[in-house]
Amino acid sequence: MAKFSPFRFLQEVRSETDKVSWPSRKETMITTAMVFVMVAISSIFFLLADQVMRIIVTLVLGLGS
Repeated sequence: MAKFSPFRFLQEVRSETDKVSWPSRKETMITTAMVFVMVAISSIFFLLADQVMRIIVTLVLGLGS
């Protein structure tokens, strides 16, 4: 079994992080805004879908009268 060297491990981690292409600040801000917009659209969709299902179930069960 190979010996574990914390120093070598940290060196390898550092060399791997150098290979990563990090997004720019602008790309990060645009992506974050897109996520917030999609969350808002999704929440509105599911709110409307829930209300439609509630109305249909209420009518089918006859609780509306």
